[in-house]
Amino acid sequence: MKALFITILGLLVYLQAFTHSARASVRVRLGTLAPKGSSSYKHLLAMGEKWRHSPGGGATLTIYADGTMGGEADMVRRMRIGQLQAGMLTTVGLSEIEPAVSGLQNLPMMFRSLEEVDYIGEKLQPMLEERLEKKGFIVLFWGDAGWVRFFSREPVMRPDDLKKTRLFVWAGDPETVEIYKAAGFNPVPLETVDILPNLQTGLINAVPAPSFVALATQIDKPAPHMLELNWAPLVGATVVTKKAWDAIPAASKEAMIAAAREAGDLVKADNRRESVEAVEAMKKRGLKVHVVTPEIETEWRKATEAVYPKIRGSIVPADIFDEVVRLLNQYRASAQAAE
Repeated sequence: MKALFITILGLLVYLQAFTHSARASVRVRLGTLAPKGSSSYKHLLAMGEKWRHSPGGGATLTIYADGTMGGEADMVRRMRIGQLQAGMLTTVGLSEIEPAVSGLQNLPMMFRSLEEVDYIGEKLQPMLEERLEKKGFIVLFWGDAGWVRFFSREPVMRPDDLKKTRLFVWAGDPETVEIYKAAGFNPVPLETVDILPNLQTGLINAVPAPSFVALATQIDKPAPHMLELNWAPLVGATVVTKKAWDAIPAASKEAMIAAAREAGDLVKADNRRESVEAVEAMKKRGLKVHVVTPEIETEWRKATEAVYPKIRGSIVPADIFDEVVRLLNQYRASAQAAE
C-alpha cells in the first residue's frame, strides 16, 4: 500500500510538472524594426520577462529586432502564416491589416501638437482595436515616436526644395508613392534597412524620420540637414495574432496585458524624450537644424492641405479622414474656449 501511495504521489508530481511545462511552452516570436539595444527593444525584453513569470505559465517571448524578419509588410505576412506571432509595427505595417489605422499618422501637418495626437488616439484606438481583432490581431499597446522630420544631404526649407530631392518612402505602399508623385515629389520606395547605404550612394538624398531613429541609424552623417517641421507623428502598435493569444492560458492574460501596457507607456515616453535629446546629440557631430518661420510653415501647410483630397479615400479611408478632422475641430474649439 505504501509503495502504491508513493507511486501515485510520484505520478501526480510528474503530471503537475508536465502540465506546467505545457502551459509555459507557448512561444511568441515578435518582429520589429527597432534596433537591438534601443530603449524600445529593452522594454520589450522586460515585458517578455514578465510574461515568462505570469500566473498560469505565461509565454516565452523571442524578439527579432533590426528588421531581421524583413520590412513591416513582410512581418505581417509572416504573422498570417504563423512564422511570427507578434510585431511592433508602425502605421505602415498596421495598415496592411486595417487601413483605418492610417488616420493616426498619414495626414501630413494635420496635427499641430502631440496633445492633439494623444487626443485623436484616445478617441479612435478603441474602434481600431475592434477592427484589428476582426482581422485576427490583438493590440497589446499603442505608442508613437514623436515627430517625423526631414533629413537631407542639402538644406531643405520649402516644399519646392523637397521636390528637388530623391525622397525615401516606405516600400510596399504604392498609394503613398502615387500621391507624392502627384504632388510633384520624387519618391523612392525602399525598406528601412536600405536607407543608409542608398543615402551613401546617392539613390536617395532626403529621408523623413523621427530624430532618435536618425541618430540610431546614423542617417545624419550622409544627410546632415534637418528641417524642424512637425510633418507627422510616427504612430504604431504592438500586436499579436489572435490565434497565438487564444493559445495562452486564460490565467496569464491579465498579467501579460498589464506588462504590455506598462511597456507601451515606457516606449512612448522614451521615444518622445529621445527624439528631443537626439537632435542635441546630432548637433554636436555636425547636424545643421533649420528652423521653420511662421511664413515658411504657412507655405508647407498650404502645400500639404492641397493634397488632402488625394489622401482622403485613397491612403486614409474617407470616414476616418472626416472623423479625424471633426475631432480635431472639436478639440481646438474646446481648447480655445478654455483660454
